[in-house]
Amino acid sequence: MRRQRLLNRALHAALRWADRAGEVVPGTDLADRFGSFGAGSCIDFPPATLQNVDSIHLGRGVLVGRHATLAAGYGVGDPNLSDRALVIGNGCVLGARTTVLAHTRVELGASVFTGQSVFITDASHGYQDPDQPIGKQFGPHRPVTIGSGSWIGHGAVILPGARIGRNVVVAAGAVVRGDVEDHAVVAGSPARVVRRLEPGLGWVGTTGDVRPLFGQRVLDGLEGTEAG
Repeated sequence: MRRQRLLNRALHAALRWADRAGEVVPGTDLADRFGSFGAGSCIDFPPATLQNVDSIHLGRGVLVGRHATLAAGYGVGDPNLSDRALVIGNGCVLGARTTVLAHTRVELGASVFTGQSVFITDASHGYQDPDQPIGKQFGPHRPVTIGSGSWIGHGAVILPGARIGRNVVVAAGAVVRGDVEDHAVVAGSPARVVRRLEPGLGWVGTTGDVRPLFGQRVLDGLEGTEAG
């Protein structure tokens, strides 16, 4: 029993060491291969796939969770790849097992957060030729942008051509295509706006219910206390 305990302790100590030693951080060989890798940024160990990193740019203070994929192009050394295929803004946090595939352009603004197992891509498969396997039919490339301050929930899928505004909430499991306005909450497959910010009112749902702004809720509480 004691031997098993010691082995268990040693194994987990070794794993903790590997976690720290394997991080991709500024000053490591792999970080130096990126198009840019901002100060204070970190890709946790182990990553799933890091492909064509010279076309990937990370801002400052970016955190990418374990088993994540950041990939540019269809394969190593893709000759059609731009030098800024994937751009991740300052302060972004990408959850474990998140996958971002960029062929033309995927850009995340500052402080975009994702849950785990989020999938973001700017290209998909076609199906127009009935005699060809769908996996061999490449669809058009359509750039994807996600505005600063947005939150992408667990398991959400962001499809080619999506343009998500600032401070948007994408619900867990949602499938997003097309444009999403600033300050909206979207849910479902395909995702639709279920709540939006209305100046002077607050966050208004599709059924007409209103959630006050945070500052307004605090102010209302203070006014109620003073009135009492």
